[in-house]
Amino acid sequence: QVQLVESGGGLVQAGGSLRLSCAASGRTFSNYNMGWFRQAPEKEREFVAAITWSGGNTYYADSVKGRFTISRDAAKNTVYLQMNSLKPEDTAAYYCATNVYGLGRDPKTYGSWGQGTQVTVSS
Repeated sequence: QVQLVESGGGLVQAGGSLRLSCAASGRTFSNYNMGWFRQAPEKEREFVAAITWSGGNTYYADSVKGRFTISRDAAKNTVYLQMNSLKPEDTAAYYCATNVYGLGRDPKTYGSWGQGTQVTVSS
């Protein structure tokens, strides 16, 4: 299985920016679609963004469109989530995951998951 490790989370002011990274093990990284999800305390895990293995197509939740950008670097086996204009409601643990089927928003369709990185946005 693919192993994923997220990093880049932290505490930022509203309106600030962070870039999350998800490092994947193995040499088949570019063959997987990748997604970012987030989960706040006492809430369900929700979809944030996804990208095809080629990087040619992306998909975003309405709540982050225009603010977040997902990208990947196959040579580095890494997927990124650039988060700009952060809002307090973006506060959550962020997880990356693999999806061999597509760019769906249902977390049940995703396979390997990282351990998460915490993003906290103060008002």
